[in-house]
Amino acid sequence: MSHKVFLKNQYKNILVTEIENEKGLNVCQIQINRPHAMNALNIELMGEIAEVLFAVDKDGDFGCSVITGNEKAFAAGADIKEMADANAVEIYYREMFASWDKIRNYKKPFIAAVSGFALGGGCELAMLCDMIVAAKCAKFGQPEVNLGVIPGAGGTQRLTRAVGKARAMEIILTGRMVEAGEMYEAGLITKISEDDKYLDDAVAIAKTICTKSPIAVQLAKESILRAFDTTVETGIEFERKNFYFLFASEDKMEGMKAFVEKRKPTWKGK
Repeated sequence: MSHKVFLKNQYKNILVTEIENEKGLNVCQIQINRPHAMNALNIELMGEIAEVLFAVDKDGDFGCSVITGNEKAFAAGADIKEMADANAVEIYYREMFASWDKIRNYKKPFIAAVSGFALGGGCELAMLCDMIVAAKCAKFGQPEVNLGVIPGAGGTQRLTRAVGKARAMEIILTGRMVEAGEMYEAGLITKISEDDKYLDDAVAIAKTICTKSPIAVQLAKESILRAFDTTVETGIEFERKNFYFLFASEDKMEGMKAFVEKRKPTWKGK
């Protein structure tokens, strides 16, 4: 699917925009668009996000994606109406996390631009991204215990890795909402922005990434994520293989040649 196709698709739950970047590849912006439900996440919405990201991965015009909501809510949680009457067997066969797994395998950088509530599934979706740019007014949390369940889309794992066991325990077991400032200090958030600048700041980071070698960016992301899945020794071995691999790329030759010649490189992503 080319970007000309997926940009024209009339999605029910999201808005998709191509942001042109004069200095590099373009940015794909995805806006969650369920304002009547505080952008609550359902299976259909997550499927739409996964579909767009799959297309962006295959499209050489794009180097990075940004996902956002609106000023009131990035996503205030999962759509409880979709789960309220389901039993364990129904939830299992529903495969409600299939799209989440597809998004996790998205190769290009993915930035969350968060304002307002990012709770439950909304917090988990933000943490599924590679970076989080948050407005000062943003509030994060995993309040699933208030519903008699626990996070199911990675909340217990990603939050713990980001902020540590003690703080993750307190946040998840009490279900409290956490201010953006506290999450920044804890290491979950990349940048805190003024309430009217969070999306602009996220796009600015995305545009900067889009000026770099696409293949180097993707392998750097891959290597960083591997740090969470393995030992330091195995992670370094993985990083080193990617480092060696890049010496076979045209972008490596161009980047180093441009540095020596004191000019800007022209990337090919090869």
